[in-house]
Amino acid sequence: MDLLVNPTESSLLRFTTAGSVDDGKSTLIGRLLYDSKSIFEDQLLAVEESSKRRGDAHVNLALLTDGLRAEREQGITIDVAYRYFATPKRKFIIADTPGHIQYTRNMVTGASTADLAIILIDARLGVIEQTMRHTYLASLLRIGHIVLAVNKMDLVNFDQAVYDKIVADFRAFAGGLDQLPNVTPIPMSALNGDNVVDKSVNMPWYTGPALLEHLETVQVHSETAADAARFAVQWVIRPISDRSDAKLGNLHDYRGFAGRMASGTFKVGDDVLVYPSEMKSKITGIHTYEGPQEETIPQLSYSITVADEIDTSRGGMIVKANEPTHTTQEFDAMICWFADKKTLKPRSRFHLRHTTNDVRAVVTDVLYKVNISTLEKSVESKEFALNDIGCIRLRCAAPLFYDSYLKNRTTGSFVLVDEQTNNTVAAGMIIKPLIDAGDEDAEVAI
Repeated sequence: MDLLVNPTESSLLRFTTAGSVDDGKSTLIGRLLYDSKSIFEDQLLAVEESSKRRGDAHVNLALLTDGLRAEREQGITIDVAYRYFATPKRKFIIADTPGHIQYTRNMVTGASTADLAIILIDARLGVIEQTMRHTYLASLLRIGHIVLAVNKMDLVNFDQAVYDKIVADFRAFAGGLDQLPNVTPIPMSALNGDNVVDKSVNMPWYTGPALLEHLETVQVHSETAADAARFAVQWVIRPISDRSDAKLGNLHDYRGFAGRMASGTFKVGDDVLVYPSEMKSKITGIHTYEGPQEETIPQLSYSITVADEIDTSRGGMIVKANEPTHTTQEFDAMICWFADKKTLKPRSRFHLRHTTNDVRAVVTDVLYKVNISTLEKSVESKEFALNDIGCIRLRCAAPLFYDSYLKNRTTGSFVLVDEQTNNTVAAGMIIKPLIDAGDEDAEVAI
């Protein structure tokens, strides 16, 4: 089997919306759900009643995603809202993220698992700082596809020249990014539904797809057998019972490593390397609630048994013997700082949570911060405040087993947690380990 994806999720697309305040993100999602007939009648009635109470001149479809009371009162998005819908061609998970600059951390959270980002631009304003910020974050988070949604075209009389200039300005900025995603520009009016689900009669000069058509047909990465196999151990299952099980045999001797298959695949009989001991063994069984399996599927959970008595526990990792991962204590990483009452500086200490592992870590150096508007790297400041983005060097109390974020978004990402408050204060993406400079793989940059 060449394509190893979950059959129930083979057509799943996760996407996020981003843009400045009042660019129409929530309205776009509401219009998408409404025009694709993906909302229930009682939901629509509730939105209509809320719109009347607010004094809106029309049904405010943004209320479908703005669920917090503060959001409805202020007319802005604050929290990340997840919505699910499906068409005959595909299933979708939407993360509607805030546009305010102080909620950049929310955008990072919502976009961390996205395959595609819809970046909205108000046709009257063009490319602004938040457009640049969100585009940079999409590139940093390795989102492979961007839809440049030039919204509110009805307010500029559907002028093609306005649209063309915005697209040109956006491409001029995006050309300076290290990793440029695939960009598909679409002119639209989310309020009226132009080019959202159906092609607009008001913009005959646009010959591309409507938004929904593009979302249904865009090709995103699916895990294959070519991906490196990564299985983070979450728990060691030891029933310690004298009874026998028809599927598992004598439970007194059963010792399974439970966890989720982050990427790649295992088969019974595969030679594996088990961290942290780095001992080699062979897979003897792959078990689920439904019974024994011959092969794993990415992103699903399993209990795996091996031929030898190997000491590993939560935080360990199982990989194929010919696909070793990095095991260093010190590395460079890009981070987005989340905390508003605490700053990061050299010698700051945190708990670092990576896959199922939790280790203490210290910041040994702040290498640079990124100016989102100019993409310039500044080395003058050694302190991170809320929403700052840049590169730091970390040293952990114990080795991590990881890949660069460029190669694996699951094993290349982590969060930093404050030791006193237990609050998550940063999201990080590992660039490279601090090993020999001659190792080309170590020189991958983000």
